[in-house]
Amino acid sequence: MSDILVFIEHKNCVLNKTSLEAITGAQSIGKDLGLKVSAVIPCDKDCALAETIAQYDLKKVIVAKNAKLDKYTPDGYADAWTEIIKKEAPSYVMMAHTYQVRDFAPKVAARLGKEVVGDVIRYRIEGGKIFLTRRIFLGKLDADVLVGGEAPYFVTFQSGAFRGDNAEKGSAAVEIVEVNVGDIRMEAEEPFQEAKASVDLSKSEIIVAVGRGIKSQENIAVAQQLADALGADLAASRPICDADWLPIDRQIGSSGQTVAPKVYIALGISGAIQHIVGMKNAGTIVAINKDAEAPIFDIADYGIVGDLFEAVPTLVEEIKKAKA
Repeated sequence: MSDILVFIEHKNCVLNKTSLEAITGAQSIGKDLGLKVSAVIPCDKDCALAETIAQYDLKKVIVAKNAKLDKYTPDGYADAWTEIIKKEAPSYVMMAHTYQVRDFAPKVAARLGKEVVGDVIRYRIEGGKIFLTRRIFLGKLDADVLVGGEAPYFVTFQSGAFRGDNAEKGSAAVEIVEVNVGDIRMEAEEPFQEAKASVDLSKSEIIVAVGRGIKSQENIAVAQQLADALGADLAASRPICDADWLPIDRQIGSSGQTVAPKVYIALGISGAIQHIVGMKNAGTIVAINKDAEAPIFDIADYGIVGDLFEAVPTLVEEIKKAKA
């Protein structure tokens, strides 16, 4: 019996790094509740990724194998997961809160007469029970959810709720399980991209983001210089994208992307809650703003109260010196 099953998302056996965050979350909860964790990889072959995941502290890695799982479809994944869950009888099924998971996880849960507690940011244990916390009303309030009824319980973790690099290493056996997959009624097209140069900021290690304080589209070049010096991706708050100063795929926040880079540098961003919900899980947050009362400083690890047009060129110069 696997007490916790964690979903491993991939494309052609290339790992989606948020799955490592899900492993970290499952391992942490497993320790607190005395449960073991196993990983599940849907695939059409033996899957080279399985050996990579087997290097983590897991009970086992299950490859749910069927020729129809060569690419993601909600029908195929739902069939595979339903069969594995019935076979393994887990207490919990845990996943990263990705677009793919949002597509098929509710389908699986509904088949089993269960619900999904989605976008969980943290948890706590009281009296042997787990309370799952998720944000509501665009991040203005936190809601604690206590799951009830019979297992399994479905949980998805918000990007950045746990750090993928904190997943504990170990050694796990790999088990190939042939699963039955029915008719594939829906097939996804290639992922839509707003522009040829669109970027998935959720995979960025360092992000430099600009807000109203940048003043004009021409001044974005100042932020770009800092991004270039750091090898970072450029992002923005909603007003910048609304003004078409940067494309919409660069927007961070409740109506844009949710990110959790190692370093997030906010230039001229005041810190409205709609923006903060999209980047609050960054490892280190650096803010530069001339308003000492700007809300962004409440969550920043490091802050500079001053003119970004003076601070940023100085930072770029020092970074270049350090690299020389």
